[in-house]
Amino acid sequence: MKRIVSVSIGSSTRDSRAEVDLLGERFLLERIGTDGDLNAAARMIGEMSTEVDAFGLGGIDLYLVCKGRRWVIRDAARLARAAGDTPVVDGSGLKHTLERRAIEILDGSGALACPGGPSNTSVLVVAAVDRFGMAETLLEKGYDCRFGDLIFALGLPIAVRSLGSINLAATLLLPVLSRLPFTILYPTGDKQDKHSSKNLRFIQWADIIAGDFHYIRRNVPHQHGVLSGKTIITNTTTSADVDYLRECGLWRLITTTPRLQGRSFGTNVMEAAMVALSGKPANEVSAADYLELLDRMDYAPTVEVLNEPGME
Repeated sequence: MKRIVSVSIGSSTRDSRAEVDLLGERFLLERIGTDGDLNAAARMIGEMSTEVDAFGLGGIDLYLVCKGRRWVIRDAARLARAAGDTPVVDGSGLKHTLERRAIEILDGSGALACPGGPSNTSVLVVAAVDRFGMAETLLEKGYDCRFGDLIFALGLPIAVRSLGSINLAATLLLPVLSRLPFTILYPTGDKQDKHSSKNLRFIQWADIIAGDFHYIRRNVPHQHGVLSGKTIITNTTTSADVDYLRECGLWRLITTTPRLQGRSFGTNVMEAAMVALSGKPANEVSAADYLELLDRMDYAPTVEVLNEPGME
């Protein structure tokens, strides 16, 4: 059995494990949270490095990527070094392949557009730098997109309308942001369980909210009907998250990674499993390799209706 472990700096309340068959091989997938403790995460990775086929980094990105350029996040690089020769991935390889494929499938089936078509369908991508493949594909398909990188990562109430602006901001800011403590940029530990109404107007504007679930959940108050008629496209959702979204009136939850034993694992877990399946070093697995494995798995996103329209 191959063992895949996602060591996350997120909350340990979201820990899980599942045994699954992938293309005829048995896998144990585990997610272990360290409640925001980077030192504990580094120790855990070092101690487990000889027992694991591949690591995923959860709650933190190894790279910030935009338009073919990437910047290494200092805190994440320290975690990756602790693994020695064991492959370490952060999910970015799948974000640029699986999530593109997910949008193409959903758009092709007519599952996303409101009456009037994509141009009449408002989409908020909470962080385009984190989901550049998804953001780019949504724009290519003609959806009315806004990007929340400045809103949700930097606390500036400015919705960006073009990826050109995101690319310019990334070129200026990412070399600096990549060297900051990651906890400044992203909710970690018990911060992932807190909610704010500060940016609710941006959530309410959108027909579709796409991207990192912790950014989304943090900005959705536990309020009946606040997500009425809306669709969320994300991953890394637990059964408790699904219950929360149902109580908030969400119409549809679409997860880009498969739902296994009650939860959808993060892209970092699935990418680590696919690296193990490929038999290649992580830095040699190409986009074409990921797409071939997805095709062999007969991949499709999962669409779950939580509330029928008008019944939430």
